Amino acid sequence: MSGQSWEVVIGLETHVQLSTSSKIFSGSSTRFGAAPNTQANAVDLALPGTLPVMNRGAVDRAIALGLALGSTIPTRSIFARKNYFYPDLPKNYQITQFEIPVVQGGQLSFFVGETEKTINLTRAHLEEDAGKSLHDDFAGPHGEKSTGIDLNRAGTPLLEVVTEPEMRSADEAVAYAKALHGLVVWLGICDGNMQEGSFRIDANVSVRPVGQKEFGTRTEVKNVNSFRFLERAIQYEIRRQIELIEDGGTVVQETRLYDPDRDETRSMRSKEDAHDYRYFPDPDLPPLVIGQDWIDRVRAEMPELPAAKRARFEADYGLTPYDAAQLTVSRATATYFESVAQALPAGQAKLAANWVMGELAAALNRDERDVADSPVTPAQLAKLITRIADGTISNKIAREVFGAIWAGENGGDADAIIDARGLRQISDTGAIGKMIDDVLAANPAIVAEYRAGKEKAFNSLVGQIMKAAKGKANPTQVNELLKQKLA
Repeated sequence: MSGQSWEVVIGLETHVQLSTSSKIFSGSSTRFGAAPNTQANAVDLALPGTLPVMNRGAVDRAIALGLALGSTIPTRSIFARKNYFYPDLPKNYQITQFEIPVVQGGQLSFFVGETEKTINLTRAHLEEDAGKSLHDDFAGPHGEKSTGIDLNRAGTPLLEVVTEPEMRSADEAVAYAKALHGLVVWLGICDGNMQEGSFRIDANVSVRPVGQKEFGTRTEVKNVNSFRFLERAIQYEIRRQIELIEDGGTVVQETRLYDPDRDETRSMRSKEDAHDYRYFPDPDLPPLVIGQDWIDRVRAEMPELPAAKRARFEADYGLTPYDAAQLTVSRATATYFESVAQALPAGQAKLAANWVMGELAAALNRDERDVADSPVTPAQLAKLITRIADGTISNKIAREVFGAIWAGENGGDADAIIDARGLRQISDTGAIGKMIDDVLAANPAIVAEYRAGKEKAFNSLVGQIMKAAKGKANPTQVNELLKQKLA
């Protein structure tokens, strides 16, 4: 590669499958996993004389996301027909929104590491999903391969959320996608199941020389269904475009697919412009009129939003913005933390946050569990943390007790486990003093090093004392008494 410095420009379009029980313009079920073509009625099949009818629940969910993002909800929006050949959408057009979408503008804030970022949104519009082509699953009369069409997904309600091209790295794009995913699940408007296609991401990627104002030619990587694949697809596309330009080539505007097996993107089709779709207002659907009373009803039914909960966690529990953001990544995690914090003595919320983000999160990740299915309840964790706070056990011993609670030992009761295993912390100054005297007597060389000014020698002595106490001596008392005796 040359010495040219490049800037990456990324915008994301996310298809959020809405959690309605029926489709956006028909009464067919949206349940996942049914046998092919068992959830497609006359409207989905586009039989002559059938007409679409708007699903109010889909609009409710769009309004909720708009309110959560601080977007504008216009009083009037319209549906359009987007025309091109869909083998898996019998009408040969998709009903979507074009000129006046239901959600306009808005912002989403999130953390990339410990740095907070805010991305502006262009729009979010309602539309119907297409069906699914099943390739090579069927044999013709002479054994030849053929393609089948499953229309169960045709007409499933989608909310397409489009960002401004403001992201500058794959890490930023993944952090944004995770934040949006967390928000739609938090609101209950989408189940977030990426394996089932409930949350699919299209990444628009381009590069330009640092300092250049004009955007480079972008490519769209279509239908990425995992955060890891999103990161790798963007990274591959960045490398591909830079190498192509530096070798004298030109980036072509096109739609590409990411192949996770080969860790590369490949061309799918040339990218169409809006005029190729021949948008025009759908004559079968009247304008969507949303009054203030509708917006107020949806707002009243919404849960406390992540941003509000973050601010409250900082104010009520003294958490840092980063800790508050981590604890509000999901509604279940936020609820779990607050249940623990409310059961603790005042001033222990930071300790609760550390345990929820640390030991609990690690155990959930290891066993591939959700926090809602944690074997350790908030009440059990609160009792364990209380025993750290009151000096019954050390933080190190508490990790052993946590493992026993997780395994269901002694009914998951921290006190019973501590007593059964003999883990209560030694806080008797006489007993600790005797251990210190024994260690000092056995290690005159280390004592001499400390008195000669070597501070590390002190830590070595503490380690010897804790070893003699089998980790059960109160660390604060050990430090204080040792300093007194060495003085």
